[in-house]
Amino acid sequence: MAETSSKPVALIVGAGTGLSASFARQLSDAGYALNLAARSIGNLENLAAETGARLHQVDGTDGEGIGQLVESLRGDLRVACYNPSARVRGPLTELDPETVRKAVEVTAYGAFLLGQAAARRMLSQQPANGRRGTILFTGASAGVKGFALSAPFAMGKFAQRGLAQAMARELHPQGIHVAWVNIDGGIRNASRPERTEALGNPDSMLDPDAIAAEYMHLINQNRSTWSDELVLRPWVERF
Repeated sequence: MAETSSKPVALIVGAGTGLSASFARQLSDAGYALNLAARSIGNLENLAAETGARLHQVDGTDGEGIGQLVESLRGDLRVACYNPSARVRGPLTELDPETVRKAVEVTAYGAFLLGQAAARRMLSQQPANGRRGTILFTGASAGVKGFALSAPFAMGKFAQRGLAQAMARELHPQGIHVAWVNIDGGIRNASRPERTEALGNPDSMLDPDAIAAEYMHLINQNRSTWSDELVLRPWVERF
């Protein structure tokens, strides 16, 4: 039998080397037993070594795989985060229906699968400090407004946002905090650095560490003031 963790357990599905890596580090620093899941985990080995995380290879749209993963976690699941999304761009009349279906599955259906599995697990646990856990969904401005040539992404993110709203209304009274985070802007990373000289506007892209700090704030919010939606945008972003 696997050893049960005495630490609170956190799970990030769709983990990578950007935002989710920043979130993973902050969860680890806060004392969580960390689990990172992705379709490909080869590039996560260094992050796992740094944070003490367990790695799990799973497709977010695989209902059986997600269910088994959540059931297998050692200890009380207190944080679950769904990051994956799929973008398909092109004129509406030229989009391939099967490609669109798969994209919506990744963004929306996978969010449902993790949300359902995490909620079941959290509801079976005893509350800690009056709460059973936190479920977070990484959203985008496409969940608020659809953009030209990007209908599949809007479809997925609108559905994801609706899922989060419905879950919050159902689960908040049961001690599970659910929130959808609208990432309204480009996230700075090694492959897409901020061009401060050209733009003349430092902090014109979202800092992944700053985003992760807001995720931690949601986890630690007093339940008398739980947010079910949070919008994060750089100070220069037009909206």
